Amino acid sequence: MQKIKNWIETIRVNNSRVILSRSKGGTFVIGLFVTLMSLFMLLPVIYSVVQAFKPIEEIYAFPPKFFVQNPTIDNFKMVLQLAGNLWVPFSRYLFNSLLISVVGTLVQVFIGTLASYPLAKGRFPGRAAMSTAIVWAMLFNGNVTTMPRYLIIAGLGMVDTYWAILLPAMASTMGVFLMRQFMVTAIPDSTLEAARIDGANEFTIFFRIVTPSVRSGWMTLVIFAFQGFWNSTNGTYIYSEELKQLPAVLNSIAAGGIARAGASSAVAVIMMLLPMIVFLISQSSITETMSHSGLK
Repeated sequence: MQKIKNWIETIRVNNSRVILSRSKGGTFVIGLFVTLMSLFMLLPVIYSVVQAFKPIEEIYAFPPKFFVQNPTIDNFKMVLQLAGNLWVPFSRYLFNSLLISVVGTLVQVFIGTLASYPLAKGRFPGRAAMSTAIVWAMLFNGNVTTMPRYLIIAGLGMVDTYWAILLPAMASTMGVFLMRQFMVTAIPDSTLEAARIDGANEFTIFFRIVTPSVRSGWMTLVIFAFQGFWNSTNGTYIYSEELKQLPAVLNSIAAGGIARAGASSAVAVIMMLLPMIVFLISQSSITETMSHSGLK
């Protein structure tokens, strides 16, 4: 146990950040620039929340005003009322979204970590070719692979099932690439060699040394995966109303014309709440992961 703690501590020391010295003026300018950029990127989120509390007459007022004059929660009441009139309970859509988002995220993180370890630290023929193939696979837009993916899922008899959504998550190239890049730079080969010399097998190294050292990568991958599953309607594979996710029914509610413009704004706020909570919980890990993975 003490040897494993020493190995993990070695990794933490090697991953310690280098603090660059700069003048107070330079620090102030950088801080001011980052603050302005943060406010600029935060504006769409603020505007979406403000729109959700505007009455219909303020939404279409001219000239338009950024802030709400007479805030109201009628937009959210309309969403709940319309959702309550559906023949499938609203809780069913919410359950489907939570189930697919949580399970799909866990599967993607687990498979991505397992597949990335031999690609990052293994020594076997074809490793470089596999890593290159993963990078090339990321260049293809999801729309390009829609037809072959549908044919495969239909051939397996998984159309209109949860498996039609969860199975492709197991082959996420983004997860494998992100975790591989993180392992290559964050885990020194010398630490793994020391563990092997001390008698640790590959399973012990993976579960006792590698996995505790890649938690930052996990949290970043959780953000990407959860957001993708949560915002997906999966209309290509799911046709039964009982299996549809929350975005599908909320988009239907919002697509009701001018009269539902307020409800549409409320839907946007509802859909962004859970991903924002997940992001706030794990946002401290993003910078470290991006620096290790080479993503911008």
